[in-house]
Amino acid sequence: MTDATNETLLSEAIELALRAGAVILDYYAKETTARAKADRSPVTDADEAAEAVIVPVLRTLLPGVPVIAEEAVARGGAPEITGGRFWLVDPLDGTREFLNRNGEFTVNIALVENSIPVLGVVHAPALDLTFAGRGPGTAVRKKSAAKFEPIVARLPPKDGVVVVASRSHGDPAALDKFLAGKKVAGMREAGSALKFGLVASGDADLYPRFGRTMEWDTAAGHAVLLAAGGSMETLDGKPFLYGKPDFANPGFLAHGRASDNPRGRADPGR
Repeated sequence: MTDATNETLLSEAIELALRAGAVILDYYAKETTARAKADRSPVTDADEAAEAVIVPVLRTLLPGVPVIAEEAVARGGAPEITGGRFWLVDPLDGTREFLNRNGEFTVNIALVENSIPVLGVVHAPALDLTFAGRGPGTAVRKKSAAKFEPIVARLPPKDGVVVVASRSHGDPAALDKFLAGKKVAGMREAGSALKFGLVASGDADLYPRFGRTMEWDTAAGHAVLLAAGGSMETLDGKPFLYGKPDFANPGFLAHGRASDNPRGRADPGR
């Protein structure tokens, strides 16, 4: 797929994430209750309404390309992946943050090609904050009414790294063990895929995750991180790939740049 095509698709995905975010905010402004899915994770009407906005449009953008969306999968409606390209959608990542009213929930849309996320959007509607990227050197961030600005993952600071951890799904014991002997300058907590945005923008350096996540949780943030010059691998150092049979992820480490190179130079692209 050409860079121009990806630029157009990313623009469309950003607008779609904004539309879905507006739907979510309508629910956020009123009393909302959650139901438990088969895996005991919560789901709300906002999750399902946002997904209903996103999925039909993605199908028209790339006809025939499968759309793997969280709530459809939960209902047993996941299409079969027959080629090397598919969409991954989490219409409301951080449902617990949504229910806790802390604003740290996101709409995640990513396109995967040959097991790698090649473009992604992470939009936090309650914070009016959006991250996006479509390949090396294209990562951007938009805050409120401001224009998109380039972002770059940073090199590890000499005075120690800033580590970001999950607000609702943390494993303090595993994190302490992992960080033992490492030079740590600070810790931050964040919900949903915002953790990827913090690393991609140079506001944090490491995001270790030890528990189970699903591909739709990580693909959009992973795409933004790659676009910002960062990287992500499994905890044992293997490439972090998508299109697994059950869409379940192993533990991973997302981090900023390992060396000073031009991959981090960003072009807003829109």
